[in-house]
Amino acid sequence: MKVTFKIWRQESPDAKGTFRAYQVDDLTEDMSFLEALDHLNELLVLKGEEVIAYEYDCREGICGQCGVFINGRAHGPHNNMTTCQLHMRSFKDGDTIVVEPWRAASFPIIKDLIVDRCAFDRIIEKGAYISAKTGTAPEANAIPIPKSVADAAMDTAACIGCGACVATCKNSSAALFTAAKINHLNKLPQGKAEQHQRVKEMTWQMHEEGFGSCTFTGACEVECPEEISITNIAEMNARFIKSKIFG
Repeated sequence: MKVTFKIWRQESPDAKGTFRAYQVDDLTEDMSFLEALDHLNELLVLKGEEVIAYEYDCREGICGQCGVFINGRAHGPHNNMTTCQLHMRSFKDGDTIVVEPWRAASFPIIKDLIVDRCAFDRIIEKGAYISAKTGTAPEANAIPIPKSVADAAMDTAACIGCGACVATCKNSSAALFTAAKINHLNKLPQGKAEQHQRVKEMTWQMHEEGFGSCTFTGACEVECPEEISITNIAEMNARFIKSKIFG
């Protein structure tokens, strides 16, 4: 299998970037997309050229590090899939595959396909935790939680923070990410004590980081690899209003 990778190359945050084309042969349909990039980098090493910088960690679709735009779509051509889960069988022999980093002012490019997503970390630091005494873990059933509530909390906790929602949004909004992190704790009894402070501080930090406003187009939900629903954004907005009254 032979393809042409057209990849965004940028030496540093302040450098001018450009697309460069690389023809790669000897690929197989069973290779993952990242394995194909590994193969390309091996070829570049043999030629004495600078390798392509890109992120990954688990390669199992659970860490969110691998996100890039592939042919104009976050994580590639399939719904609800991370880049590392994508395989070369999704492309045809002879295809040209355009690969570029997330495009958002709040995600500045570090090098090539790597962007700085520390803005997400700073939002997390503002309240995506609960204050609890340390010590022996309590018995699992000590706090009764209805299954419907537990399931809903787990659905939102599934967010892996990859940033596809921001990258694919025309406004570069982080509303889906922030809503997921707020709602999964605010649904549970353990998170109730700080619920109003949590929603105010995390949404404030989201705006401080320069993310755009949500206009509810739904693009974020379509590209989210964990299928986080945009109803979470509506719930976050309702919680924000409630925090202004009762917080």
